[in-house]
Amino acid sequence: MASGAPAEELDAVLSGRGWEVQERYDSAPAPAHPVRVRKTVCYIVLAVLLNDQNEVLMMQEAKQECYGTWYLPAGRMEPNETIVEAMKREVKEETGLECEPLTLLAVEERGPIWIRFVFLARPTGGTLKTPQDADAESLQARWWDRESPALPLRARDILPLMDLAMRYRDSPSHPATLPEEMPCALVCQRLLAAFANEAGDLWVLLSAVGAPHLPVCACTASPSQIQPSLLGAAAQLLQEHSLLPHPAVQAHGVLGVQHQGKSAGKADGVCFNVLLGVTGAGGGARETPPELHGGSLRWWKIEESSLRSRILQRLSSAAVVPVRSY
Repeated sequence: MASGAPAEELDAVLSGRGWEVQERYDSAPAPAHPVRVRKTVCYIVLAVLLNDQNEVLMMQEAKQECYGTWYLPAGRMEPNETIVEAMKREVKEETGLECEPLTLLAVEERGPIWIRFVFLARPTGGTLKTPQDADAESLQARWWDRESPALPLRARDILPLMDLAMRYRDSPSHPATLPEEMPCALVCQRLLAAFANEAGDLWVLLSAVGAPHLPVCACTASPSQIQPSLLGAAAQLLQEHSLLPHPAVQAHGVLGVQHQGKSAGKADGVCFNVLLGVTGAGGGARETPPELHGGSLRWWKIEESSLRSRILQRLSSAAVVPVRSY
């Protein structure tokens, strides 16, 4: 079985290449309508660009509600854009510089209706925006050493992102990860939920509905409903199918992101490939994974040594894009 479709899917997800999202979900709200950018979901892109002097690229706001304050280049995605296209457009409009993404640094979310994609990027050209170039997008841009002079910030939420970017540049905490252009109708999570015992044996959760595959659960994108966090919704699927009352599920973060956005209203969704670590109730040691009920999920023991080692390495080092929920 190691050479079958589940192994190929695992390899693709671990490599950040992604895997096609089927129409049938293992868990989905009813009704589950395709999401629409700027209608039912809001995607934000934000970029941290650093120069050789450890200065960070900043832009001065032109919007009336925050006029004259400073922030990292950021903005809302438009219909028919990919995530990377939106990031590059916002950086160009607000700073005058062209750039290329290096990796996703973090995903920030307030449930599936508001998601911010934070990039580390590098400048590749263009001319830094001056006050003479001021327009509705921004007043100007500059490189900032974060000390002198102190800039009046629109919000301080960007300071940890600057720190994260500098730490990543000095010592990458996860492999370079960029969105894959693959269509998806809903905001959903593909779960790489893994259980490892003290002997190093490893099991991965599979859906038993149709051909074996990693489970995919979709989230509602209705502003009128209480929104669970993305990783919380993923963990809930396993908890619902476990015979244990409260299996311990640790959501590590994102292995990859899939989005296309080239068919507005049909491919505006995002699939997050997330890594979950599973233990017994209360985190106690177990030799085998928690038993499941219902028949729609099952555990697959990974026998192939290199695949097992790759998953165990990602679990032990938490080498994933972090997700921050607000």
